[in-house]
Amino acid sequence: MRYGIVIEKAEENYSAYVPDLPGCVATGKTRQEVQRRIRESIRFHLDGLREDGLPIPSPLSVVEYVEV
Repeated sequence: MRYGIVIEKAEENYSAYVPDLPGCVATGKTRQEVQRRIRESIRFHLDGLREDGLPIPSPLSVVEYVEV
């Protein structure tokens, strides 16, 4: 599956979250680190849902950019 993620720059680090997986977040000092960590977080989150017998949400969010 392919989940869209949002990466935001904070003062001293980056944070990321997955709109289709509420509560699935990660932080890192660089974009590369936060990308690696959000992948790990997604895997961990999905494993937890499976262990609890909960449904796996389908990736529904669409990532787009707009010119202004």
